[in-house]
Amino acid sequence: MRLQVARLRQDHADFDAAIDAMETTGCDRLQIQRMKKKKLAVKDRLQDLEDQILPDIIA
Repeated sequence: MRLQVARLRQDHADFDAAIDAMETTGCDRLQIQRMKKKKLAVKDRLQDLEDQILPDIIA
C-alpha cells in the first residue's frame, strides 16, 4: 500500500509539472482543465490511501 502511495505522489508531481509546461507553452485551455481534473483525481485517491494507512483518530 505504501508503494501505491509513493506512485500516486509521483503521478501527482508529474501532472503538476505537465500542467505548468502546458500553461507556459500556451496549450489549449480545455486540455489544461482535463489535466487538472486528472491531477485532482490522483490527489483524491492518494488521500484515501493515506487515510487507510493512518486513520484520523480523535482521542
